Amino acid sequence: MKRLLLLTLGLTLFCACQNEIAPKITTNNIETDKTELLQLHNKNITFPKDSSQLLFVTTPDWNSREGTLQRYERIEKSKSWKKVGEPISIILGRNGLAWGLGLHTTPKNAKYIKKEGDGRSPAGLFYLGNGFGYQDFKIDFPYAVYRRTDHCVDDSNSQWYNKIIDSTKVAKDYKSFEYMKLKNNLYKYGITVNHNPKQIKNGGSCIFMHIRSGNGKGTAGCTAMTENKIKEILKWLKGEDKPLLLQLPQGEVYN
Repeated sequence: MKRLLLLTLGLTLFCACQNEIAPKITTNNIETDKTELLQLHNKNITFPKDSSQLLFVTTPDWNSREGTLQRYERIEKSKSWKKVGEPISIILGRNGLAWGLGLHTTPKNAKYIKKEGDGRSPAGLFYLGNGFGYQDFKIDFPYAVYRRTDHCVDDSNSQWYNKIIDSTKVAKDYKSFEYMKLKNNLYKYGITVNHNPKQIKNGGSCIFMHIRSGNGKGTAGCTAMTENKIKEILKWLKGEDKPLLLQLPQGEVYN
């Protein structure tokens, strides 16, 4: 029998007295409810043992561009993931989700596979890379201040494909890229996602979590939310906890 990952979300703990209140603890001034545990039954997902922070994004289906992000953490290195804070409304790629390249196993019969320029956000499990923005931000997670000369390369034929580089310090062999400091505030605060770390050609590039626009049309493949929420997450993340991002449509949570 294949080993399945079994954790519990929304599990109700039964107390000896019905009037007892489930114990709660506080981390980083955010309330954590011990009765709110993560439930995931998916043979393609195995969490690294040394990670203890998780951002879990779910959507109604593969083609939905709107979803919900919930934070979880492992308390005292236990095996259970406890819910932290309230759900956050997010918007994904304009065409929904597709299996990306990360820490998970892509199903052999997968209908949706992430490709460069497909307008889909990557589904699966990924390490988070670093926070970033237009100005200094003191947090306990690696953070970079980017300028207009910092580019994320989305040209699959470049040696710098899916890398953020200082364009003033490398030989430019790419024809397309993203500015890491935009003329708007969408990248004022953000987080890099370690999707396609092996730079597989046309596998998808430049995946971030960042501030959402007001048009509601979806992103090119990133996960976006309001500025106050991305800042809240950045303040919560800790580099030593090796935080993860998990993104799945609801139908894959129990698969």
